[in-house]
Amino acid sequence: MSVELALVLGLLGLAILLFSRGRPRADVVALLVMALLPFTGVIGIGEAVAGFADPSVVLIALLFVVGEGLVRTGVAQRLSLLILRVARGSETGLVVALMLAVGALGSVMSSTGVVAIFIPIVLRIARASRIAPGRLMMPLSVAALCSGMLTLVATAPNLVVHGELLREGHAGFAFFDFLPFGLPVLLLAIGWMLLARRWLCSGTAPASHRAPRLQDWIGQYRLEGRAFRARVVADSPLVGRAGTGLEEAGLAGWNLLAVEQSGRFGQRRLRSPTRRLHAGDVLLLDLPDPRIDAASHLAALGLQVLPLEGTYFCGYANDIGLAELMVGANSPLAGTSANRARLRDRHDLALVGLRKGRTAEVRDLADEPLETGDTLLVAGPWAAIRALGAGADGLILLGMPSEADEVAPAAERAPAALASLALTIMLMVSGVVPNVHAALLGCLLMGLAGCIDLRSAYSAVHWPSLVLIVGMLPFSLALQRTGGVDLAADLLQDLVGDAGPRVVLAAIFVVTAVFGMFISNTAIAVLMAPVALAVAQHLGMSPYPFAMTVALAASAAFMTPVSSPVNALVVGPGGYRFGDFVRIGTPLALIALLVTVLLVPWLWPLYPAG
Repeated sequence: MSVELALVLGLLGLAILLFSRGRPRADVVALLVMALLPFTGVIGIGEAVAGFADPSVVLIALLFVVGEGLVRTGVAQRLSLLILRVARGSETGLVVALMLAVGALGSVMSSTGVVAIFIPIVLRIARASRIAPGRLMMPLSVAALCSGMLTLVATAPNLVVHGELLREGHAGFAFFDFLPFGLPVLLLAIGWMLLARRWLCSGTAPASHRAPRLQDWIGQYRLEGRAFRARVVADSPLVGRAGTGLEEAGLAGWNLLAVEQSGRFGQRRLRSPTRRLHAGDVLLLDLPDPRIDAASHLAALGLQVLPLEGTYFCGYANDIGLAELMVGANSPLAGTSANRARLRDRHDLALVGLRKGRTAEVRDLADEPLETGDTLLVAGPWAAIRALGAGADGLILLGMPSEADEVAPAAERAPAALASLALTIMLMVSGVVPNVHAALLGCLLMGLAGCIDLRSAYSAVHWPSLVLIVGMLPFSLALQRTGGVDLAADLLQDLVGDAGPRVVLAAIFVVTAVFGMFISNTAIAVLMAPVALAVAQHLGMSPYPFAMTVALAASAAFMTPVSSPVNALVVGPGGYRFGDFVRIGTPLALIALLVTVLLVPWLWPLYPAG
């Protein structure tokens, strides 16, 4: 063993030790690796940091942006709701539905990209279900890795092995040749995760740190039964009037929160109530005064009562929000009535609740005098709520409900986001342009369509995960240059020279998976594919079982957080340690090994026909 190889292996061992301890952070360890590797003399500093220009790293960053576009347009929210609906409140159902969805999508696009897209979806599901994210992030990464075993284009190692077969004069693999092996692995992985989740993070955030939900405030301020939804008929006296002048038309005592109209693609669109009303508009109304007979009053004004989804506009939580304000000590509003505070004119918000001390007032608040320290509950568009602060009127924003984090600010752009995602996937599947080019086009289309802006795009990229991936890439080059990989390949051929074919396949799988713990699965596929084909030729066997074994083993990177970008991406959101991957991933790798050794020689004959 050369001095250079010993130094590289020693540095690799140090990195693994630090990863296993969990201190310092994984991305800091990656930066240390990039700083120390050039001192071995094997690679230069330019090569140590070259990972920042690696197409796969750029692809991951771009797919983070694509995922953020899906969140901002509400697509991620709808998908999370669909998974929740399928799961029917069961954590077991959540794990199964999530892993099947990730496996299906990952079979036609980059598994790393799928994880980048699904991380915000899983976080949303975890919040909605009050489940620790660590219970779902590991199933996410496992399903994404298994998806690489389903089709030819699912992951780069499959294409690498396919290309090596073509270079050797063979026919290569068809699109679904991987499915008979990957599907059993995925199903068995789902079963294993249902058993192993007991060893993952459990519990939820303490209730004392949890932001209030809309339902909490609806109960505290007794808003049940106050919400109405009514359509303006053609002969209504409200037609042609502005929403701010409805008191003169007989709508005194009501709060008009928004006007609902039908948008493109059948979507509802809410606009400010300050604009003039037209026949067919739907009014979202709050009635704070219990003395008013709502049904007869609305009928007299030519308003047709419509059914309302959810309690107090909870069905409109993406558009209409609530917030608590406090009347500050020096507020000029202290001593004035709520009506004279003119919250509609000042902030485009309606006062729907008032609390003095701990007691919520349940009556018409228009003439109620405001006092320093009073807590006001206001309703209106989220944009107006977020613009609140300690301004000239001395109102202090106390808090917003947890639903504020789940609002899709560009929900009307959802069709454009789906079209951009579909185009990106089609370009990746067809191979017309490189994957990174396809993702770049998808990001630009989302930006042009208004699905995402530059600020949210930059903030969507999870830089610690990218730094971790970039920091580990130089090890691949260093091991190649020092002869570490060639040494292992020679040892493999010596060890399995005269063994049975299944033992040979098992040895190839193990070597590929073990090296895949330390270097990228694409790099190990490049290195092991020619070795496997050479062993097959030496034994006089068909190259296809050996090539398939390398491809499947390259995707079985379950055992460490640095063995695949897929694992690296979920370390932070899941709160995992190095040992979590070893404990959960090692049995999964053994399952994949068992499936490969049993099924590959059965479905791909070991000896060529004729």
